[in-house]
Amino acid sequence: MISKHALGFFLSFILSIGLSGCKNESKIQNNNNDRTVKEERELLVEKPADIETPEGMVWVKGKSFLQGAKEGDPYAMPREKPGHNVKVDGFFMDVTEVTNKQFKAFVDATNYITVAERPIDWEVMKNELPEGTKKPHDSVLQPGSLIFNKNIKKVATMGNYSQWWTWKIGANWKHPEGPKTTIEGKDEYPVVHIAYEDALAYCKWANRSLPSEAQWESAAQGTSTQDIYTWGNDPEVLNEKANTWQGIFPVKNESKDGFELIAPVKSYPANSIGIYDMLGNVWELTSDLFNVNYYNEIDVSKEMINPTGATKSYSPDNPYQVEHVIKGGSYLCNASYCASFRISAKMGTSLDSASDHTGFRTIATVEQLKKLD
Repeated sequence: MISKHALGFFLSFILSIGLSGCKNESKIQNNNNDRTVKEERELLVEKPADIETPEGMVWVKGKSFLQGAKEGDPYAMPREKPGHNVKVDGFFMDVTEVTNKQFKAFVDATNYITVAERPIDWEVMKNELPEGTKKPHDSVLQPGSLIFNKNIKKVATMGNYSQWWTWKIGANWKHPEGPKTTIEGKDEYPVVHIAYEDALAYCKWANRSLPSEAQWESAAQGTSTQDIYTWGNDPEVLNEKANTWQGIFPVKNESKDGFELIAPVKSYPANSIGIYDMLGNVWELTSDLFNVNYYNEIDVSKEMINPTGATKSYSPDNPYQVEHVIKGGSYLCNASYCASFRISAKMGTSLDSASDHTGFRTIATVEQLKKLD
């Protein structure tokens, strides 16, 4: 969802972060082609006895399951259809979203500077925008990120998302609501304002990867194979199970689930294999390219093995930038607006977009861990 918002803000003078974009499309698409896995072999189901589970992770057994829209899901979008059978090897996944404490350890060790903190180069940014887009005033071309306007009292139309998003100069992972805010005392909150390349940098440092969409859905299913939610198929327990929006979005938040906005990790029950917050709280980045037509273009009569997603990014809402799939919804999800508190739900986010409701978690494969030995 956020890449569409970021570009829209730019075109109405509030800009998205812009350091990468269409010029990288060919490279990304070629890499994705190379990553497609279709070999016939026995599925890795159980954790190998000679591999120890990394701290803070859990083993996700290899299995066959239904990826995409589930029967009986009234909120399923066209991009989630048709549901199709896939097989995914076992792997390890973080039990929580990457926290402020964990991300700080990475920054302290590497002196890494996130996209939201970097100076903006208009000469680079304009290459990913429609020809003729006018340069904003230098006062706007400052490092920052998108934050939710929690003080909005009414909206003219739900189609105008700029009413509840604000481009905030100085907002970044250390200052999630702007330069006067801090993460002090919030070690166990998910890190936010993370762009795709920030997540990749963290993964490289930690010897981890971002999950594919199929891996993410496998983990979200836990011991199940075709549930709509991480706890089953009962929507009535949503407020007990996930951090989402209750009330009238975006003007009235009743906070029936205990939190107005973002929550510390592990504030809600884990799924059947011990993974927390796969639905709600913050959107989570994946390695797959976002293509609204992808499921309609694959052969769903055959079970796919370790799919890595589309080979080309495509979204009519954001045609100028490459986008990746984000999963799980966030604390802003409401049935009347996006209803993305479902396993099959997905949105797209551009490589350089960041916001206060997008984070990530990582995976580790057996192959990655063996390389450490």
